[in-house]
Amino acid sequence: MGILKKIILSKHLALLFRIFLGILFIYASVDKILHPSEFAKIIYNFHILPGFLINLFAIILPWVEFLLGVFLLLGIALESVALLASTLLGVFIIALGVNLIRGLDINCGCFSTAPASKSNVSKRLIEDVIFLAMSLQVWKCHQGFMTVKKLFYKN
Repeated sequence: MGILKKIILSKHLALLFRIFLGILFIYASVDKILHPSEFAKIIYNFHILPGFLINLFAIILPWVEFLLGVFLLLGIALESVALLASTLLGVFIIALGVNLIRGLDINCGCFSTAPASKSNVSKRLIEDVIFLAMSLQVWKCHQGFMTVKKLFYKN
């Protein structure tokens, strides 16, 4: 196996990606948890969800992101968590892509709900594609390395 392929499929790289993504998801969730009404306005500006789902989505999504972050950091249910993170990132990519195609310059709400903060949608789209690749690598290659289960429950 080539050295690059060995590195890409490494459980050590999966651990680094897990830690990075865990911190990222927790960081992304905090402002949304603290300001759900502002986050609901951001979701509304995407013009994707029907109105009756916006508030529910604004309340649930940040907690999903927070729990994903915690579970990634601890290595709990990694297959499911990495797959859910990948799915969520895929949804973010689609939402950002749709609004980029529409030509809308919106605050994506990725890390801040402040009305004055603007996001470079193209940049966020590229970042999310990279995060998706990282999440898929964790899903495929983690091998249970440095998970709570492996650390405390030796088989």
